[in-house]
Amino acid sequence: MVEDPYKVLGVPRTASDEEIRRAYRKLAKELHPDLNPANRVQAEERFKKVSAAYEIVGDPDKRKQYDRGEIDANGEQRRSYQRAHAGGSPFGGRTAGARPGDDFGFGDIFSDLFGSMRGGRGADTAFRMRGQDIRYTLEVDFLEAVNGATKRVTMPEGGVLDLNVPEGVTDGQILRLRGKGGAASRGGEPGDALVEVRVRPHQQFKRSGDDVTLELPLTIDEAVIGAKVEVPTISGRVQLTIPKGTSSGRVFRLKGKGVRNNATGNTGDQLVTVYIVLPDKIDDELSYFLSEWRLKHRYDPGRSS
Repeated sequence: MVEDPYKVLGVPRTASDEEIRRAYRKLAKELHPDLNPANRVQAEERFKKVSAAYEIVGDPDKRKQYDRGEIDANGEQRRSYQRAHAGGSPFGGRTAGARPGDDFGFGDIFSDLFGSMRGGRGADTAFRMRGQDIRYTLEVDFLEAVNGATKRVTMPEGGVLDLNVPEGVTDGQILRLRGKGGAASRGGEPGDALVEVRVRPHQQFKRSGDDVTLELPLTIDEAVIGAKVEVPTISGRVQLTIPKGTSSGRVFRLKGKGVRNNATGNTGDQLVTVYIVLPDKIDDELSYFLSEWRLKHRYDPGRSS
């Protein structure tokens, strides 16, 4: 069962819009994957719940609908005539417990039910239904997900939508397009299009929270005497200085070259892990040089206890 959005965000129902916004931002920062390395999966799952809750009560219109019981915690529309919590009749009339002298009778019920047939609004208002939400899955490339993109989406019923994929979107995140779902009957509002984003893996880049990771091969001479090498990033190639005597496994951090998180306003880094790649063929000159060097410069790389 989906939790109450107010409870998920830790705010009372009487909270102001600004209090809800502050609570969401605080939780988004607390649940950042980089701050929860020991339980990254649980943090990401809770972040999804927090985002879903904020999507309901962070939107003034949806919050009013939720508070009135018109939509549930998933944002799905409830049948408009289910108003037991308000003590009202499903037909739009007064309750059976009306006081003597109240203007109430079966004529009122039938007037509400069939008023639309005579040009009235009773039944049309009471049974006006919102259109269904349409769910769709969209696959995007890794770079499209981290940098943002515009994609043309063909919906299941054949309609076409131009969808703006925001930068930093995560795998499994759901984008809601208001009013782009199924049509409503009796003049009700149309449903929404719920687009689940699936991010295709990249050959070089991987994502870790808001950071991007990359493995970079080095030649033996670059590792020994140092060099300046080009490194690909999600926004283009940059120069990286390799210090003299760099070993495999060393990690270099490129500040601000990661993913921008729209929820927190922070931008991650790119973490470059280097590893040494030897030539396909070790020639006699290299073998002789290293043999001579080993005789004069023995060292312990940490294998001995």
